[in-house]
Amino acid sequence: MAELKFTQDHEWVRADGDAATIGITDHAQNALGDVVFVDLPEVGREVAAGEAIAVVESVKAASDVYAPIAGRIVEVNAALVDDPGLINREPTGEGWFFKIEPADAGAVAALMDEGAYAAFVESQA
Repeated sequence: MAELKFTQDHEWVRADGDAATIGITDHAQNALGDVVFVDLPEVGREVAAGEAIAVVESVKAASDVYAPIAGRIVEVNAALVDDPGLINREPTGEGWFFKIEPADAGAVAALMDEGAYAAFVESQA
């Protein structure tokens, strides 16, 4: 499996061929609690890095999900509409949100690795 990269907004990114798969981290889903609803972006939408493009709602709060990289949405995880709990059960697996075709091929590599993300989360505690 390809290495995960991370953002300060608690998204994870995995390069998968010509696209990057994006979801929220285990830390983020733990903070949210039981996820009850997800609003996913439209396929074909052009997004800028840092743009709020999806919403995840839990029993505790609603939170935006941001595009970690610029590009075009090429796929969304329709399974989340019927089973948003996938985000809690498999945040870095079947609970992914969407896939982006990167505008810049090097954008994913520039994100934090697992160690840097762990240090970031620790510094926020």
